[in-house]
Amino acid sequence: MARMTLKDKLALLSDAAKYDASCASSGTAKRSSADGKGLGSTEGSGICHAYAPDGRCISLLKILMTNFCIYDCAYCINRVSSNVERARFTPEEVVHLTIEFYRRNYIEGLFLSSGIIKSPDDTMADMVRIARTLRQEQHFRGYIHLKTIPDAAPSLIEEAGLYADRLSMNIELPTDAGLKNYAPEKNPDQIRRAMGNVRLRKEELKAPTYTGRKAPKFAPAGQSTQLIVGADGANDRTILQSSTRLYSSYKLKRVYYSAFSPIPDSTAKLPLIKPPLAREHRLYQADWLLRFYGFDADEIAPDAGDGMLDLDVDPKLAWALSNRAAFPVDVNRASRELLLRVPGFGTKSVGRILKARRNGALGYDDLRRIGALVKKAKPFIVARDWQPGGLTDAANLRARFAPPPEQLSLL
Repeated sequence: MARMTLKDKLALLSDAAKYDASCASSGTAKRSSADGKGLGSTEGSGICHAYAPDGRCISLLKILMTNFCIYDCAYCINRVSSNVERARFTPEEVVHLTIEFYRRNYIEGLFLSSGIIKSPDDTMADMVRIARTLRQEQHFRGYIHLKTIPDAAPSLIEEAGLYADRLSMNIELPTDAGLKNYAPEKNPDQIRRAMGNVRLRKEELKAPTYTGRKAPKFAPAGQSTQLIVGADGANDRTILQSSTRLYSSYKLKRVYYSAFSPIPDSTAKLPLIKPPLAREHRLYQADWLLRFYGFDADEIAPDAGDGMLDLDVDPKLAWALSNRAAFPVDVNRASRELLLRVPGFGTKSVGRILKARRNGALGYDDLRRIGALVKKAKPFIVARDWQPGGLTDAANLRARFAPPPEQLSLL
């Protein structure tokens, strides 16, 4: 077999990293200047875009250290039984790529994940070595996100947190039963234990030292995880309940949702088709409601029915349509908690409403100027010069917001 060049490895291992969603990326049209016309490209191997805590969009080199793996997770394209082309970067090659991409102003940071080779400790040690070399020898001050391995020694994960801005460890499936069926080598208790250790270590280093010496920063951008949607049959209610537990127990910054993608030569237990991407989108919207709007998973995806989110309308609107007795809400008197439940009102617009109404009663046009989506909100609110009348209880209210039906293709 011919020896792979660094460029060949980059093409293979950056493509393999696309299945990891725990690094938010933005999509764009494919454009390249390889034909000699124009400058730049949106198709650079391994380049993705993530958003920093302050809202900046930053470019990351997103790669796997290797797609070799000793585990046989049924849903993973890189499982040991998969017939895919394999490649492996050395730690020195990852450092070289990161520095050279950074010097050319292609990237501002690194997202590094990996299959497990030899053992969890060996793989984690190589990843820590990469981060340590970048920070201590190359004096790299850009963003580093390391995908840690829960089965690795706690000391290795702790050292990773001293060099990385963010750590993530993917729990992958929302239930322990699903993980046992599709990834028997993974131990959900060990994953949770590792997440808990990261949270505790972060809190320990935040505590005052009383010695005058500043404690080292530990994963200052926090930790995240990923849940695969549509592989094990779990409904949206189960997924959101799992996310709620993860947020409350381990203080995660983000739970990412990745729609299952069918893979070659997979087990018969896996579905043959991928779930609609709209489902992934609705889960992200529901996740936002859990984190910033005061909703519970049981409200967003109630036990009645199949526990699935409505794909035609967003989760907040779906809740409002099912709970019309809570409306209309008086924008000039309602509490912040009630205003946050109005479709078309975001956290920023609610803050502006609360501030503006101190100076006088707000009308319909005032809400529009504030930035609220009044066309969506008007069936659910009362303002100085607006009353919804019978619109709140109209039988065709959902049809006003849902997309029109489409003729399905027979081909």
